[in-house]
Amino acid sequence: TITSQRWVVLAFVNLVLLFMGCIIEGIAIILIAVPVLLPMMKAIGVDPVHFGVFLTVNVMIGLLTPPVGIAVYIASNQAGVPVSEGFRKTAPFIIPLVVTLLLITYIPGFVLWLPRLLFG
Repeated sequence: TITSQRWVVLAFVNLVLLFMGCIIEGIAIILIAVPVLLPMMKAIGVDPVHFGVFLTVNVMIGLLTPPVGIAVYIASNQAGVPVSEGFRKTAPFIIPLVVTLLLITYIPGFVLWLPRLLFG
């Protein structure tokens, strides 16, 4: 194995998912990544709900990043502004989204407190 340290595996998975978000559409990322990554996440002890949430946040960040940032293309078209301006206006939101991604990746309690409360 490359590493047995959980935090390194999670960082690598997040980097791969963020890279995929830059070049592939969101649904395609889910269809490609889940069958490959879910068994690995289970093997290192990551709850499937936790994995699903940080996968979704990665995909959401991908929807805002060029060149495939489909959400920015749609919003720019609806607002009647150039796509380059749309990407420039969404850029400040990437940093808080990445910080949120790191928090939910490395502090699973942020994601899992409600499911644990409801389902035990």
